[in-house]
Order: sequence, then structure tokens, then C-alpha cells
Amino acid sequence: MTTELVQLSFNGPIATIVLNRAAKLNALNAEMLAALETYADELDRNQEVRVVLLAGTGKAFCVGADIYEWSDLSPLEMGRRWIRDGHRIFARYARLPQPVIAVLNGYTFGGGLELALAADLRLAAEGVQLSFPEVKLGIIPGWGGTQRLAQLIGPSRAKQMIFSGERVAAEQAETWGLVNEVVPPEKLAEQALELARTIAANGPVAVQLTKQLIDAAFPASGDSGVVLETLAGSLASYTADAQEGVAAFRQRRQPQFSGR
Repeated sequence: MTTELVQLSFNGPIATIVLNRAAKLNALNAEMLAALETYADELDRNQEVRVVLLAGTGKAFCVGADIYEWSDLSPLEMGRRWIRDGHRIFARYARLPQPVIAVLNGYTFGGGLELALAADLRLAAEGVQLSFPEVKLGIIPGWGGTQRLAQLIGPSRAKQMIFSGERVAAEQAETWGLVNEVVPPEKLAEQALELARTIAANGPVAVQLTKQLIDAAFPASGDSGVVLETLAGSLASYTADAQEGVAAFRQRRQPQFSGR
């Protein structure tokens, strides 16, 4: 599949995937998810690629799933299609043999942060903000966020981020271990490419085996996590609070949650 909304390019042993929907802050729709899965399949088979960069255009890395794509789905459709598709596709990136580096140039929210968490490393520009705002819509992170975030920064900080829905500055995220490094915006692309080249210059088999060994020691999201988020996400999407959260988003007002 080819689409201008997600672009794949190669520079020697380094592959770069760019989310290219800047007008919508790179919010993920079904077309973009399908392209991401196609590219994951291609990269998984490409033995010439040693490092993968994930980046976004414009003011955002990715602000998450496009609300207009999922807000009208039934609970069964939400669970059977949207949540499971996202889990499957993001897991493909987490399991790629090559190291994956997320290059966070701007807003990284919700599903966009979940995509970044599926990467092995995260570099962020100064001033970037990260968040899981789902609770503000009456829903939950459904693409591995509850699992990978807690594994990375610990359950207490993960709960703080998800319960509050508030934004965390890149500098704070670095102290928590959520991002590996924070660099000036004008140097972000250069720094990411330099790191990718450093990794690519090493023995690819050794690097890939090391990735598998570390991931085996720290499994971030197993089958139980997929099942739990699918069930919880489907349930949450059917509540009155979720309907109110979506309506408030569309009407650009503060939601009035009832707890039902």
C-alpha cells in the first residue's frame, strides 16, 4: 500500500517512516494504520535495514487516533477492529528485529505516544509535550499505553499520567525515563540520524540479538494486556461519559461527566 499520509524512505542502512498529515497534527486514521502495517512487513523482511526512524511532520509527532475514525463505532467494532488493529500494528514495530527510534518533534499524545512507546528509543525536542488525554474524553489508552508506559516508568508515574490526562514536558519525561534524550529542536533530526548511524555501524546481528534478549527480560505487553485493553476500551467507549466526552470535543466545550 502507498499513501502520502505515511512515507517510507531509505538512506543506506537507515529507514525513515514519516507521518505526513500535518494539517491534522498527524492524527492516525485507518489509511495511516494500514500503511504503517505494510511498512512494518517490508522492514521486517529487509535485511539491509539496520535502524528505523519514526518521525512526524509539522507541529506534532502524532496527537493520537483521529476521533472521527472511531467515535461512531459500536463497542464490538471498537474491540474487534480499532483496538485490536492498533495493538497488532504497534506490536509489529516493537518486535521489528531492527532498533526503532521515535523522533518526537512536537505534540505526542494518546495513540501517538503509544506508537512512540512501541519504539526502542525516544528522542524529543525541547518544549515537546507528551500526554495520555483519553480520560478527558471518558475513554482509556487502548493501544498498549497502560502496559508499555507502566513497564517503562513504573506503575505510579504511569497512573499519574493517565489518571490526570495532563501534559508532561519533554524535560520531565526525560527524568522519568520516558524519553532517552532531549535536544534543541533545530538539532533533533541531526541527533537522531547520528544515533541511528552509530547503531547501524555496529554488528547488526549482535544488535538485533541484544534487542531480543532485553525485550525478553522486560515484556512490556503480552497477550493479557491486549485482551484487557480490548475489553476495557470497548466498555469505556459505550459509556455515557464517553459519548459526552466525544460530543464535548466536537463542540469545543468542557465535558460534563456523570460517571455512567
